[in-house]
Amino acid sequence: MAAGPLDTTYGSDQHGLIWGYRFSPGRAVEAVTCDTYVAAVTAPVPGSEKDFFWLHLSLANAASEHWMKQNLHLPLAFFDSLRTEESSTRLELDDDMLVAVVHDVLFETSFETSAVGSSSVCIGPNLLLSARLRPLRSMDKLREAVRAGHVFHSTVELLAHLLREQANVLSEILRRSTAHVDQIEDRLLANRSSATRAQLGSLRRSLVRLQRLLAPEPAAFFRLLNRPLHWISQDDLQELQHAAEEFSASLNDSISLVERLKLIQEELAALNNESTNRTLFVLTLVTVVALPINLVSGLFGMNVGGIPFNGNENGFHLIVGGLMTLTAVLAWLALGRKR
Repeated sequence: MAAGPLDTTYGSDQHGLIWGYRFSPGRAVEAVTCDTYVAAVTAPVPGSEKDFFWLHLSLANAASEHWMKQNLHLPLAFFDSLRTEESSTRLELDDDMLVAVVHDVLFETSFETSAVGSSSVCIGPNLLLSARLRPLRSMDKLREAVRAGHVFHSTVELLAHLLREQANVLSEILRRSTAHVDQIEDRLLANRSSATRAQLGSLRRSLVRLQRLLAPEPAAFFRLLNRPLHWISQDDLQELQHAAEEFSASLNDSISLVERLKLIQEELAALNNESTNRTLFVLTLVTVVALPINLVSGLFGMNVGGIPFNGNENGFHLIVGGLMTLTAVLAWLALGRKR
C-alpha cells in the first residue's frame, strides 16, 4: 500500500497558525487566519482602532518563524526566546513591547517535572503573539476561556489571565503533592512508612524545579508595575498585580511544602538511626554475653598439659555452672544498663 502524504503542519495551517482570534469592543470574538490578520492590519476598517488580536503559532511547523519575520514587526528578544534554554518564567520590555517566556506542564501528560514545556509570548497594544513547540495546559485553558465568551479588553489582560492559569496549574500540582505527602507522613507516624529518603528527595527536587520554572521573576514584575509602557492602562496593571499576588500565594505554599518534606526526611533519618542503634545494641549484647563461653572453650580446647579439672569427674559441671553464672551476671548488667 502506498504511503500517504507526510503531514508537516503539526496541527497548524500552512503558516504555522494553530488558532487566531480578533477581539472587538461590543462584539463577539471572531476567529481569524494569518491572511485575514494581515488584511485587517494593512487595510483597517474605520472604527477598528481598539481591536486587538491573539495569534497562536506552532514552532514545530518550520513555516511559522518565516511568516512571523516576514509579516510582523517583532523585537529581536522574541526570536531569541524561541531558542532559549529552560529558565524561570520571565517578562521583559523591548522595543515598546512586552516579551515573556512562560513555562507550563504539557497538556497531554501528568504533572511531572520532565513534562515541562515553554511558550514565547510577545505583547503589543493590538497583538498578543504566542508560539510554542508542544501543547501547554495554561495556554489551552486561556483558549477555553475565550471560546466560552470571557470578555477581554486588552492584550495585557490576556497575559494576566494566562499567568493566573499558570498559577492555577502550580496550585493543582501542590494539591496533589500535598495529598501524597500527607499519606507519607501518616504512615511515618504509624511506623508503617515504606517511603525512602531518595523518594522524598526526588519529590522535593521536583517541587523546587517547578518553583524555578513556573514562578515569574519578581524583578521583572517590579519593573513593569513601576515603569509601565505608555499603552498599558491602570486596569491592566491591576490585573497583572493580581496575577502576581496569586503566584506569590502559590509559591509560599510550595515553599512550605518543601520545608515540610525536609522535616519528614529528617524524621525518617532519625528513625533509621534509631533502628540501626537498636540493632547494634542487640549485636553488642549477644557478643558480650557469649564472650565468656567463647573464651573458656578456646582455652580448654588447646589440649595442652595443666588444664584445670582435667582429672576431676565433676570438672565439666563446675565449668558449665561457672560459665552460666558469669553469663547471667553479664546479661543482668547489660540489660540493667540499657534500662
